[in-house]
Amino acid sequence: MKRNRLRTLFGWAILALSLAAARPLYSQEAANPGPSVRFAADIEAFLKEDAVHPPPERGILFVGSSIFRQWKSLAEDMAPLPVFNRAFGGSRTEEVLYYMDRIVLPYRPRIIVYYCGSNDINASLAPEGIFGRFRTFAERVARALPETRLFYVSINRAPQKKNRWAQVDQVNAMVREYCEGTDRVDFIDVNPVLFDGEGNPRMELYLSDRLHFQGQAYREFTRVIRPVLENSWQELRPKGDF
Repeated sequence: MKRNRLRTLFGWAILALSLAAARPLYSQEAANPGPSVRFAADIEAFLKEDAVHPPPERGILFVGSSIFRQWKSLAEDMAPLPVFNRAFGGSRTEEVLYYMDRIVLPYRPRIIVYYCGSNDINASLAPEGIFGRFRTFAERVARALPETRLFYVSINRAPQKKNRWAQVDQVNAMVREYCEGTDRVDFIDVNPVLFDGEGNPRMELYLSDRLHFQGQAYREFTRVIRPVLENSWQELRPKGDF
């Protein structure tokens, strides 16, 4: 009887020690939820919207983080190109990669326009990792959709990131080099239109956070991005379509 009681007490002691050792891990997970937790609601909202209003078949998909998510005039700015927007939250490259099986590949877009990495920079993630995750995204697109064209839009050298412009430039340079050597992947640099003739950021384009944009900035984006998409769409579209 006494031996059984000692075994029970010993068992409870081992369990308590195990839980105590695991507690920091649980706390860390709660403080840093994975992509499936952080943006699950956003993704479900996209899928519900798809069921009611399906996106253009084999159209032009914009995907990435809030710089694209806040482009409210995208459809109007690109009309009549068949664009649709699946950018979400303050996403990072790992999250766009995580969700591409749900909000990228199933649409089978002819063209993908990608903007992500800005939040990775703010989180002090290494440029090599940011580039590596985009390369993985591009490789997965190439395997699943070999005819699809992918455009990477440069990470913005926003005033809010001035002390990290070196990292921004490093990521952009690595991606540009990769695009130059990879079929059906191209680089679009929007940074030149965000600076004045003296090399200073055009502050009138930014919101008060010095990161996100006023509507005028998206008109500048349109001037740069739209001609590229029009040319690519003419090459890829079926005969009879715009």
